[in-house]
Amino acid sequence: MFPGDERPAVGPQGTRMFSPDELPPEPPAPRWSGSAAVPPPKPRKRAWGESAVIPPVPAPPPAPPPEQPAEHRTPVDPWAGADTGGWDLPPPPPPSPTLPYPAAPSPRPYSGPPAPPVHSPAPPEPPRPAPPRPAPPRVAYPAAPPPSAYPVSPPPAAYPVSPPPVSRAPAPARPAPPPPAPPAPPRQRRATAPPVGPPPGQQAPRGYAPTPARKRRRWPWYLLLMLACCCGCPAYYGVPMASQYPAEASLPAEVADLRLRDDNTSKATAKQLEADVRKAHWLAEKTFAGVYATPAGKRVTVFGGTGFRFTPESDAEDEITRLTGQYSLGEAQVVDTGVRGRHQRCAVGRADGQDVVVCTSVDHGSIATAVFTRLSLDDSATLLGTLREQMVTTSQK
Repeated sequence: MFPGDERPAVGPQGTRMFSPDELPPEPPAPRWSGSAAVPPPKPRKRAWGESAVIPPVPAPPPAPPPEQPAEHRTPVDPWAGADTGGWDLPPPPPPSPTLPYPAAPSPRPYSGPPAPPVHSPAPPEPPRPAPPRPAPPRVAYPAAPPPSAYPVSPPPAAYPVSPPPVSRAPAPARPAPPPPAPPAPPRQRRATAPPVGPPPGQQAPRGYAPTPARKRRRWPWYLLLMLACCCGCPAYYGVPMASQYPAEASLPAEVADLRLRDDNTSKATAKQLEADVRKAHWLAEKTFAGVYATPAGKRVTVFGGTGFRFTPESDAEDEITRLTGQYSLGEAQVVDTGVRGRHQRCAVGRADGQDVVVCTSVDHGSIATAVFTRLSLDDSATLLGTLREQMVTTSQK
């Protein structure tokens, strides 16, 4: 309280400090919080070229002392040491005297004539052509009297008169530029007039007949193209099919110097080959197999089957692939048969410790494969063609 301020004592007069036993218990910390625990940061990886020596970490600054609660602080008087005896302020200084404004000079009298009023002239009107007028008659006027010879006294001196201001007439306004001409309409293409024919009812002179107008023929080229596609393509691919299917196969007893062997071993071999052909070509209509030999000791084993084949070229390659493992065949060579739709492949291999040549010939109606011993690849291909001509027959023959 300040001196001279006497008020009734109401409420507590001072701050009371509680003992540790009298302090209220602090509220327990919540068990669950809305934020997850933040894991400690991972150690920073050393950059390329950075020294492996870790500099010392400076010691952290000391933590400031905890701030005491308001009830534990010492009260501070904001007016301590201030002179609060009186609030009288010194009087303000007197105002400085103000100088009077100077008197305005009297206007100079004007003795000249009044100036004409200034007004804006009207815009000049365009000149109009005046109608021609007749020339007036000439009138004779009396001659003017001669001027008097006595001097004339000058006017009395007076105050100097300033000449009246000259008013300049404003310059005439420039006429507005004419509006731009409208754009010219686009030029339209003139329609070509049809040719003029003879007037109706006119007849050709005697001995001359009117020439009839020739009509242009429009040949249906698209119809010819359709006929070529519909008839040419089936004819190109259909003729070999019709000439090679259906086919019949039979084993002749003699082919050139070859003789068909009829012993039990040869019959068992032929029976096994027929079973293999039926298993590999299950759509074949009929299968055949036989073993031929010559007096010189050459041996030829033939097997195959009849039936329609849409892709004989791929079937020939598949047959060589099927026999590659059995006869250890090398790279297959293409043999030209000279017959459209018939494809032949030959390859060299080994069987029973001796060299053999395996050739296969496939067309749209049959397949024939032969294994040759003691013959070259070219001779084997030629001999297979001879065997096929005598074993396989078609309805066209």
